[in-house]
Amino acid sequence: MSLDRTAPAAPAASDTSAAAAPARAAAPGRAAGPLLAVATVAMGLMAGLFFAFDVSVMPGLARGDDRTYVTAMQNINKAIENGVFGLVFVAALAVTGAAAFVQYRGGRRGPALWAAAATVLYLVALVVTMAVNIPLNNELAQAGDPASIQDLGAVRDRFESTWVTANVVRTLLCTAGLAALVRALFLHARAVR
Repeated sequence: MSLDRTAPAAPAASDTSAAAAPARAAAPGRAAGPLLAVATVAMGLMAGLFFAFDVSVMPGLARGDDRTYVTAMQNINKAIENGVFGLVFVAALAVTGAAAFVQYRGGRRGPALWAAAATVLYLVALVVTMAVNIPLNNELAQAGDPASIQDLGAVRDRFESTWVTANVVRTLLCTAGLAALVRALFLHARAVR
């Protein structure tokens, strides 16, 4: 039994950084699950938004007259331009892509591939949005005040069927992306047990 009561020597600076390296390396691994969860929620919110338009908003507006339709869509298109929507719209892409990358870097090929598939599906939904829905929204806004539009029926006809069809495509793409992320979450949970 030793009676030496001196304090143990402090680790050398190189020992401290070596001990910290595994902690830094483990940080991305700890972020993998939460990133997948946030990506799944964001993708689900986008799929749900598009789905709500498919099953309630657009069918409800279709039952109204031309002035109600054009006025409501102009107002919806203005109202949706807000920070909460923008955050979720961007997060669905950015966080899903980050989740795929972190899964890949962590050596989890299965979850990485499913998250990458979700990223691609959402990118295609963005292309549809940018190529079809936003130009139609802009055209509808440029038509002006519904009270002064001469032929509301023509304005509505140029907008409605194409916008609705494109929105169904966005819904399907985001729902497939959501399913891919759920699969990635399942594989991730199995891999880290």
